[in-house]
Formats: sequence, C-alpha cells, structure tokens
Amino acid sequence: MKTKMIWGNLVSRDLQKTIQFYTDLGFKQNGQETKELVSFVFGENDFVINFFARKRLEDAVKGKLVDANNENEIIFSLSANSVEEVDLWYKKIKEIGGTIFSEPENFEVGYTFGFSDPDGHKFNFLYWPGM
Repeated sequence: MKTKMIWGNLVSRDLQKTIQFYTDLGFKQNGQETKELVSFVFGENDFVINFFARKRLEDAVKGKLVDANNENEIIFSLSANSVEEVDLWYKKIKEIGGTIFSEPENFEVGYTFGFSDPDGHKFNFLYWPGM
C-alpha cells in the first residue's frame, strides 16, 4: 500500500486573518474558503495546509485542541533557495506583522529563522545547500 497525498490540518481563530496573512505572503488558496475552512498550498509539490474553525476541527479530532500561542507540537519548514531569499522572507514576515520567534541564524551548514502565524502555528524558512 502507498498513500497518495499528505496534508496538514490546523485550527484558525479567525479565518479572515488567516486568509490575509498567507495571501500577503504570496501563498495561493487551494479552492474557495467556506465559513469553516480555508486551504493554502505550499512549495513545488503543493503541500496543502487546511485551516479549520476551532469547533469544526475539534469535532474532527473528537477532542480539545492546543492553543498554539502557548503549546506546540509541530513546526513546518519552508525551503528557500539562498541565504538572501531567507532574508527576504524575514523582511516580508515582519512587514505583514508576523511574529518572529527565532532571529535569522546559521544552523549547521544552513541558514534559518522562525516565525508564527496569527494563530501561533510555527514555521521556519530554511536554506540548506544542496536541498
């Protein structure tokens, strides 16, 4: 057996803020949003992250969700083509009011910084030579 796709499902406290944040970063919506869901595609392989209204995602997981501003269990890494591109993403995140939780730094052979979206979901942009 082999899976066909994988995607992430996260919670959003305010779908319109989520739409504005990811649209401002230049990511494209995956289909049309509803009152309970908006999806965006990331990367060359169109990795999908769905952002659900809290009640809808709680119903789907049959339980309570963490507050990503206080607790985390995942960080999505977004690859960049160069150190300069990482710095451009850093500037863009700051321009649109994203939260930087880790300033740009060299990491082993790469270069990275970390940010949070309006709901506290953590991401980092990373340049890694040869990736």
